Amino acid sequence: MQVFESSPTFSVSTVADIIRLAGAPVFLLSGIGAFLNVCASRLSRIVDRSREIEPLLLASRGTEHDRWIADLRILDRRMSLVSWATAFSVTSAVLICLVVVLLFAANLTHSHLGNAIALLFIGSMLTIGVGFAIFLIETTIAARAVRVRSELLKHKVDESE
Repeated sequence: MQVFESSPTFSVSTVADIIRLAGAPVFLLSGIGAFLNVCASRLSRIVDRSREIEPLLLASRGTEHDRWIADLRILDRRMSLVSWATAFSVTSAVLICLVVVLLFAANLTHSHLGNAIALLFIGSMLTIGVGFAIFLIETTIAARAVRVRSELLKHKVDESE
């Protein structure tokens, strides 16, 4: 069986049609790439913040030590969530790449790969959706963590000093 039976007779317009079909998934890839850039930036900032806290934790005692430990636990949780969001997003991008490859392969080989292409696209949408949901959880945790502590809001300056 010859895989590329009609490859010598492929016209430029046929290839252009295939490229047009692949355009939407490729556009989606650029969006996933932008999202991955956001995830990488957030992860970098979380790591930087945890490195700032480490010496403060080692020099602290009592309630201050406990507060730094709590902050590091939150940062560790956030690092994990951003890593998971990144993993799901990369998986989605790989599935989109497979969609594009199968679009070309189906046309080149005159194969009926529509079901496989549809399932890969559905899988890609599910994985990017999970990645977005995990990212939403991480941003919610981050927003809660940066709230001003109530003891600071109630702090009074002793004016006798």
